[in-house]
Amino acid sequence: MVVYAWRYQFLAQIIILILSLSIKIRWRGVGANPLQPFRFFLPKTLKSIKLQPVLEEDVIHFTSLNDAFRNYLPTANVSTPVSKSSFGFALQRLSLVLDVISDQLIVVIGICDNLVELDLEDRPIQEPLPNHDLTSVGLMSLASNFRLKGLSLVRSRQNCQVSFKGVDDMGMFVFSKYCTTLESVRLYGFSRVSDAGYASVLQSCQNLKKFEVRNAFLMSDLAFVDLTRFSCSLVEVKLLSCCLITCETVNQLTSSGVLEVLDLYGCRSIADSCLISIASLHSLTMLNLSGADISDYGLSVLGKGNPPITHLCLRNCKGVTDEGVLLLFLGGGTIGKTLSSLDLGHIPGISDKAVLTIAVAGTEITELCLRYCSSMTNSSLEALATRKQYRDDCKLLRRLDLFNCKGLSADSFRLLKRPFFPGLHWLGMGNTRLNSKGCPALSEIGYERPWLMICLDGCEMGCHDGWQFHRAP
Repeated sequence: MVVYAWRYQFLAQIIILILSLSIKIRWRGVGANPLQPFRFFLPKTLKSIKLQPVLEEDVIHFTSLNDAFRNYLPTANVSTPVSKSSFGFALQRLSLVLDVISDQLIVVIGICDNLVELDLEDRPIQEPLPNHDLTSVGLMSLASNFRLKGLSLVRSRQNCQVSFKGVDDMGMFVFSKYCTTLESVRLYGFSRVSDAGYASVLQSCQNLKKFEVRNAFLMSDLAFVDLTRFSCSLVEVKLLSCCLITCETVNQLTSSGVLEVLDLYGCRSIADSCLISIASLHSLTMLNLSGADISDYGLSVLGKGNPPITHLCLRNCKGVTDEGVLLLFLGGGTIGKTLSSLDLGHIPGISDKAVLTIAVAGTEITELCLRYCSSMTNSSLEALATRKQYRDDCKLLRRLDLFNCKGLSADSFRLLKRPFFPGLHWLGMGNTRLNSKGCPALSEIGYERPWLMICLDGCEMGCHDGWQFHRAP
C-alpha cells in the first residue's frame, strides 16, 4: 500500500482523537507485516490498542516512528494538544500478536506507565535466539508496573514446538512479589517454571480471580497446596495440558466454593473422585474434562449435583458410554436443566442411545459436538432433526459437529433440508457420506438457508464466525 504525504495530513485530522484502535488482518505469510502502512498513524490519545499481526521490531521503534507522525501535526486543524512524551503515555490496554516476544519489547512496553492490561502472544517460526527472547530479566522488568491488573503472555505452538526457556522460578518470584494488583494471569509455554514459581503468583496476588496456564510441564499439585490459607478466591481456572495435575488440585480449587469456570483440558490424571467436590459447586457454569480418566459413575455424580453448568466438554473421555449420558441428564440434578453446549467427540462408546437421550432430555442444548462418534447412525440425526416432536419446549440447535461420523449414510442428507433443523447456523459434516451428494446438493441447502455455514474441513465449531481461519482438529 502506498500512502502519500497529503494522506498523512488527512489521517492526522481524522484519528487524532481516537481512544481505542483494533486492527486484525487475515494473513498467513511468514515474516510478512501487513500492518506496516498503519504504524505511522497511532495517536498518543489512544487508551486501548489491539494489533494482529505486528512485528516486534516495529513495536520497539514506535517511539521514533511517532516523530514522523508529529511532523504533520502543525498543519492538522485540531484543538486538542498531543503530548510530546514517549509513545503510550495514555495507554491502558495493549494487545499484540507478534513474531516474537523479547526482553527488548517488554522494556519498551514499560514506557506505558498507565498500563492496566497487557496481552502478548507470539508465534515463532523457529526457536528464538537466547539474546532475542523473553527471559527472567524481561519478566522482572514488568515488576515496576504497579497498576497492572491483567497479564497474558502466550507462546503459541502454531508454527513450531517452542517455549519460553529463558524464564525460570526466580523471574516469577520477583515479578509476583511486586505485581500484587493482578486480577487475571494467563501464562502459556513457560516450560522451566516449576511449582514454586506458579505458587508465588497464586500466593502473592491476593486479588487474583482468573488463572490460566498451558503446557506447564513442571507444575503439579504442590503449586496449589494450602491455597485456602491465602486470600485469593479464584473464579476462573484453566490448567491446559498440565499432565502432573491430579484430583488433589481440583479439591483445593473447589474448597472456596466460588469457581465459575474450570478447564482441565488434557489433564489425564483427573478421575471420578474429584467430581464429588465439583458437584457441590453452586456457581460453576463451564467445565472441560477433555481427555480425563472419568467414567459413567463420574457422570452420575455430576448428574445429581448442584452446578448450573451450561458448557460441558467430555471429548476423548474413553470411559464414558451411552449410560453415562443418560445418568447425566436424568440424574435429577441442575445440569440437566441448564446444559446448552455439550462436546462428546472422540468417544467410541457414544451411539444412537446417547443422542436420543440428548434429543429428548437436553431441552437447553443449542451446541452439540459428536465428531468421530462412528457408532452413530441415521437414527441419531433423525432424532436431532425432529426433537421438537418429543419436547415442544426444547431450544433449537444452532451448531452441530458431525465430522468423521462414518455411520451416517448418504440417505440421511434429506434431514439437512427444510423443514428440519430450522435454527441451525453452523454444520460440520466433513469426512462423512453426507457430502457425497456433491456441490449441487450443498448449494441447494445454501440457497434455502443462506445464513448456514457448512464446514467440510474438520474445523472446530464456529470456524467462520468472526475472523477465524479454518482450523484442522
